[in-house]
Amino acid sequence: MNATKELDARGLNCPLPILKAKKALADMTSGQTLKVIATDAGSVRDFQAFAKQTGNELVEQQTEGAEFITVLKRR
Repeated sequence: MNATKELDARGLNCPLPILKAKKALADMTSGQTLKVIATDAGSVRDFQAFAKQTGNELVEQQTEGAEFITVLKRR
């Protein structure tokens, strides 16, 4: 998927991937997408909860090797 913006959160542990994603989404306009690449396995469920709490859409989640990729759409 082609995202508007990509965030490299590799090597960061909770809550840093969420905090960096929140900051990135704040600078984006409605409908734009953010792709987050993280290595923290906990980020998968963290982003699920984050999407529910913030109203941003969780478009896609996948695992590629040791990387967890999440795509969020700005509300």
